[in-house]
Parts: sequence; C-alpha cells; structure tokens
Amino acid sequence: MQIGTTAIPGVVTFTPQPVYDARGFFSRTFDAEIARQAGLDPTAFVQDSLSRSAYGVVRGLHIRLGAGEGKLVRCSSGAIFDVVVDLRQGSPTYRSWLSFELSGDRQNSVFIPPGCAHGFQALTAPADISYRIDRAHDPSEDLTIAYDDDELAIAWPLPVMLTSFNDRVAPPLSALTDRLGRVAVRVA
Repeated sequence: MQIGTTAIPGVVTFTPQPVYDARGFFSRTFDAEIARQAGLDPTAFVQDSLSRSAYGVVRGLHIRLGAGEGKLVRCSSGAIFDVVVDLRQGSPTYRSWLSFELSGDRQNSVFIPPGCAHGFQALTAPADISYRIDRAHDPSEDLTIAYDDDELAIAWPLPVMLTSFNDRVAPPLSALTDRLGRVAVRVA
C-alpha cells in the first residue's frame, strides 16, 4: 500500500495494490502499520459506517464542530468524486479544497483530518462509501455547508441529481463564520 501526501496538510491518501486473477481481485483496504507510518493512530478509529448513493447524488459538505472528526473514506463499490475543504484556522490552505476520485476498482482511500469538511458526488449507480471514524457521532456537533457555495466554487463533475433536504438548504460558508469558530481544531 502506498501513502500519498497532498497539498492540504494532514490529508493523506492510501493506494493499495489489488491482486487480480480470473476470480476478481483481493485488496487490503486497511493496515495498522501503514496507518502508523502515515502518522495516524490506527486504534483511534471507533466507528465504521457505510453509505450507498445513487448516480449524481451529492452528500455534504459536512464538518463536525468541537474537537472535529478524523475519518478514513473509501469507495468500496462504484466510484465517487470526493472533496475535502480545509477549515482549520491557521492552516496555510485554509478555505481551499482538494478532490479525489475514489473507486471500488482501486480501493483507494483518503484520510480527512479533524477541522476539514467533506462531501462527495456519486459517479456510478450505486456507489458504496465506507467510513472509518475516530469519534462517536454527536448530532449536536454536525454542521453542513452549501455544496454549491460560490466562494468555494467546487466543480462537481455531474449535474447534481439529488441531495438530502439538509444539504439542499445548507447556508454558504460566509454565513457560518461564527459557528465554524466552534471547531476546536487549529493549525499552528
């Protein structure tokens, strides 16, 4: 498995080397020692979750207030356009975003550190997304930012077919400055 760094500090990619044969493939999707080499504590993950999305669906942009939430995201089946937005005060890449294509064929994943917002668009029908999360969910800490925020100008690759109600009515980043101040994650 290869570890990759990105333009946003703390956002790390993992690219496994699937072994293919006539039956299909086998791929290691998580390795504690590789996580340690990337600077992550593999024992910090306390929840695994899965979402399934239809073609064109956008989920996000979501962030956790308080201590934030680190998560390892992988598209286990299908493909997604995955987006990470750095909202850590003091970060040299504050308010910038990166995108990745995660796919079930490659089994690649991305670690999203606390203080970064996350969203994705399903490029296939369906797309199954696996999350390994480092904190128990607390709905009172959930914050959603408009996926079509003009300031961020995320270039979603497909027309947005469907979102949740909360994602559809989420305010832009500029309207959330006070609430984002409650994200305890800072970069020195």
